[in-house]
Amino acid sequence: MLIDSHCHLDADEFADDRDAVHAAALAGGVERMLVPAVAVGNFSAVRDCVLCYPGCVAAYGIHPLYVNNAQESDLAVLRQWLAAERPVAVGEIGLDHYVADVDPQRQEFFFVEQLKLAREFGLPVVVHARRAIDAVLKQLRRIRVPGGIAHAFNGSRQQADEFIKLGFVLGFGGAMTFSGSTHIRHLAATLPDSAIALETDAPDIPPAWLGGARNQPAELPRIAAVLAGLRGVSVAAVATMTAENIRRVVPGMNSSAG
Repeated sequence: MLIDSHCHLDADEFADDRDAVHAAALAGGVERMLVPAVAVGNFSAVRDCVLCYPGCVAAYGIHPLYVNNAQESDLAVLRQWLAAERPVAVGEIGLDHYVADVDPQRQEFFFVEQLKLAREFGLPVVVHARRAIDAVLKQLRRIRVPGGIAHAFNGSRQQADEFIKLGFVLGFGGAMTFSGSTHIRHLAATLPDSAIALETDAPDIPPAWLGGARNQPAELPRIAAVLAGLRGVSVAAVATMTAENIRRVVPGMNSSAG
């Protein structure tokens, strides 16, 4: 069984063929998909998605690139959704220092407050950390949560080890499929078995063979095959290993009927 640990199936890019996209994923052996929210405005879309599509489970949170349009009162809304909906994680949350027009202090405020909510509800987090890994780790050490997933990991081995110490697994997806991504491919090949999760980030981060076209969760088996090749193991072994890792750090995957 394959688990896509990061898939925005609710996104507008799937508006015309979401049923077919979901069916193709299931047909390819992707039996679980974690669908993280990015803003209060799409919480309902995420909920509708997981209610409609078997195998999908929800995370609710405010993405760092959406904080400019967020209100502090959105944190109270998030608390209500966490209490009422009992998602498997808080996410997608974190810091992004790559985009210049998003206030880093505002990002940090929302990240910290959402970590506090995750700690309060005993939930793991789905973390976005782009050019901000040390800053994210600093807050994770300060506000301890029950681990989670470091989405689209692209840090150093030392940073990877720090995430692992904090109870996280590291997400690998489309970027790993490019032969020029030597650093990411080396990490994917050499990190401990227990540290790796598979993801697509669909519709984003398309793998090499899509030529920049829309990504979708049905690409996960082929992404898994790339990881298997890098590690010198079977695709079945990769599927089992990564599914076990995701279920370990996101226990709601085990019980949610989603």
